[in-house]
Amino acid sequence: MQASIETILYQASQLFMLPVLLAVVVLFLYAFYALGAFLWQARQRWAGEGAGFDLLATWCDDHRLTATELETLAFKRLEAPRIATRVAPMLGLVATMIPMGPALKSLADGQLAAVSANLTVAFSAVILALLAASITYLIVNVRRRWYAEELLEIEHRRTGRPDIQTANDAPEAVYALAQGDAT
Repeated sequence: MQASIETILYQASQLFMLPVLLAVVVLFLYAFYALGAFLWQARQRWAGEGAGFDLLATWCDDHRLTATELETLAFKRLEAPRIATRVAPMLGLVATMIPMGPALKSLADGQLAAVSANLTVAFSAVILALLAASITYLIVNVRRRWYAEELLEIEHRRTGRPDIQTANDAPEAVYALAQGDAT
């Protein structure tokens, strides 16, 4: 009875190998897509372009948005990279563990080539997953700070306190955007 349960568990775990590897590849590609978008936004912010300050631009389009609505929008924009940051390492671990069973079985049978093949897949998957998680972690943390600075700037504009410096003395485009003078 125990042997049949172990066999069923082993076979079931092997069914997940392809979906897990595909998910790791998708997360890896997404991380580089998100990195490109992040670098583009960083360039826009550095150049003082209003489009780089997306929460501020959204608020300028509709001054009726509350702080809670803007915070919710910020969380929504951070959701995909936050999920990638958390899920990628877990999938990397799963992608490492699944081929370990066949690798150990091959080792017991003296098939070193099969051991090598399984370990190559295991370690390659975890490396890609950890790279994806690292990239998206960086993006999430920097964007979180950007959004906090923008929310603070919006609050200062709402309360009529433009004399307070925020966002590390954000470029004039931010202040012009907040007043509706820039696009």
